[in-house]
Amino acid sequence: MLDLRANPFFLDEAGIAWVEDTLASLSLREKVGQMFCIVSNQESLDTLLRRYAVIPFGGMTYRAAPSETLRETTEALQHAVKIPLLISANLENGGSGVASDGTEYASQLETAATGDLRYAETLGDICGSEGMSVGVNCSFSPVVDVHFNWRNAIINTRTFGSDPEYVLSCAKAYLRGLGRHGVAATIKHFPGDGVDERDQHLLTSVNSLSCEDWDASFGRIYGELIQAGVQSVMVGHILQPAYSRKLCPGIADKDIRPASLSPELLQGLLREKLGFQGVIITDSAVMTGMRCALPCREIPAAAVNAGCDMFLFGRNLQEDFENLLADAESGKVPLRRIDDAVRRILAMKASLGLHRAQRFTSEENTVGCPRHRQLARECAERAITLVKDTQSLLPISPEKHRRVWLHVLGDDAGFRGGYPCKEEMVRALTEQGFAVTCFSPEQLTNPRVTELKEQYDLILYVANVVTGANRTVNRISWDKTACGESPQYVKDIPTLFVSLGDPYHFVDVPMIPTFINCYAHSPEMISALMDKLLGRSPFTGVSPVDPFCGMWGAAL
Repeated sequence: MLDLRANPFFLDEAGIAWVEDTLASLSLREKVGQMFCIVSNQESLDTLLRRYAVIPFGGMTYRAAPSETLRETTEALQHAVKIPLLISANLENGGSGVASDGTEYASQLETAATGDLRYAETLGDICGSEGMSVGVNCSFSPVVDVHFNWRNAIINTRTFGSDPEYVLSCAKAYLRGLGRHGVAATIKHFPGDGVDERDQHLLTSVNSLSCEDWDASFGRIYGELIQAGVQSVMVGHILQPAYSRKLCPGIADKDIRPASLSPELLQGLLREKLGFQGVIITDSAVMTGMRCALPCREIPAAAVNAGCDMFLFGRNLQEDFENLLADAESGKVPLRRIDDAVRRILAMKASLGLHRAQRFTSEENTVGCPRHRQLARECAERAITLVKDTQSLLPISPEKHRRVWLHVLGDDAGFRGGYPCKEEMVRALTEQGFAVTCFSPEQLTNPRVTELKEQYDLILYVANVVTGANRTVNRISWDKTACGESPQYVKDIPTLFVSLGDPYHFVDVPMIPTFINCYAHSPEMISALMDKLLGRSPFTGVSPVDPFCGMWGAAL
């Protein structure tokens, strides 16, 4: 029996009574509805209420919208529904994960690069404060994956690095900050991303660690965070074959399923071995990593029977809801499994005080406040990492390097939206006294090197290539004309490379002797970068991953 008084819900008698009374009052349709978390892409209140009338959903995820709109929607929606909603967002980098005017504080990897756990805690604090300001009571963060494989493009700067112990320490610090604001955490992506180089958005990926290695890394992280009281775990569409074979002896390879559909991983490993009693939620059910594993008709029932309590989104939400309801009515999904899932969901809501709340957004609106933006500047200042400067180029100055040939790479939207940096970089450099010429393909007319040396004092590459769902790689892509944009003049003109996102770009530009990692792009980061380049501030960041990717010649 689930003990609602114990970890992670810690309910009092009144809270337990509300859970049991509410559960007993629900129809089967309403119970199944509680198990769905929909996504809101700036829909109006009327639209959301019409959706609720069809599917009485138990949770909703916000995508970024103006904070005032979110506050109004939250208050009206929460008072209109029968049971208060778990309202979630991907609060990984700051309030910008839910509000378009929120603070872009730092990526998780950026906070790790400071070498100071206070910055990971501040990230959680800002996420909780700004999230709660608009009504978020459950964050789909932190990411507790370990970036063992530098080729994995989807977690990248979303992680705290490649050292399991440091990932655990940073995650605990983040949870301390988030917890101050009554926002529940959801750690992800069980059983652990970052081993496979592929993306579960596009296929079923694999955590290929042995049971022993998994226990020493992901197992330790999940185990300690569960003991610390985390209330929700998001399970990925990721295989863990070693544990599937251990917990289900004789299982055929073709029958090994991703964690989101795996009874042995959810019930045997997560519930029994690690002792997790909170809410298990699937990662997005629109991902191919889930959809390709079974016929679509079978997926909702299989996920719930495997041990999932909430179903995140859906390729066709109405169809998935109707299928799960039909399978519950027929007994294919036992009623006791439905009740168990809904009891945990209600317990999580009660633990957050939603059952007695009169207001669902915080009275103090901290979204995008000056204090948080100043904290973002401080974090950027501490995190920027000088990976290499074997040519002793830094600091640069308008006196020595006035004429800059700027190459901006990538500069498109990523997993969390992202925004271009080109105009911002040009403005920042110009304000410092540099004369900036931006690269264009028309310049690739096989110029004489002597002419280039007469035109430019510095070649500056700025890569704004950020983690993106459905993007299989984050590597540098050059202009297609005879490799002309690539770093061919490093022996002729001083050349500098700055990465605003992916920390592994050195693998594509090992010939460039001066390399800087920033881990995120924000106005605060660009400001801090200018101080570093001009020598007004020392480099203090320490890389949480191997920026050289184990390649030969890194120190040259």
